[in-house]
Amino acid sequence: MKGKFLIGFALVFGFAILSLPLAAHHGNAAYDATKQINLKGTVTQFIWANPHCVVLFDATDDNGQVVHWMAETENPTTMTNMGWLKSSLKPGDPITIRVITVKNGKPIGRIVWVETASGQKLPGRLLPSVDDAKP
Repeated sequence: MKGKFLIGFALVFGFAILSLPLAAHHGNAAYDATKQINLKGTVTQFIWANPHCVVLFDATDDNGQVVHWMAETENPTTMTNMGWLKSSLKPGDPITIRVITVKNGKPIGRIVWVETASGQKLPGRLLPSVDDAKP
């Protein structure tokens, strides 16, 4: 009985140790889920790849300076199910984008939605506590 318990404990402990890095990958600690901002910018690159698709874009700040932004969203399979295509964004495309910002103030975010020049609004990656119905 004691041997079976130790084997079971070792298996559960081993599984937990191996799976913790996977959970860490999806951490939300760096993002301020309460702060969303809208930006107008120009796509510089759209990366359609696992584990997350990424939009790189330039936007002008309040001082008129160009800021190079990076915003992530879901994986290609999930993005396809939400209406995105690998060709949805191309370098040079003007966009309006809403992102959840990082806490340290760097130009990094998670996409809530992207609106293309044609008016198509594509949903992005949402955190459970985020309400994208806000303006």
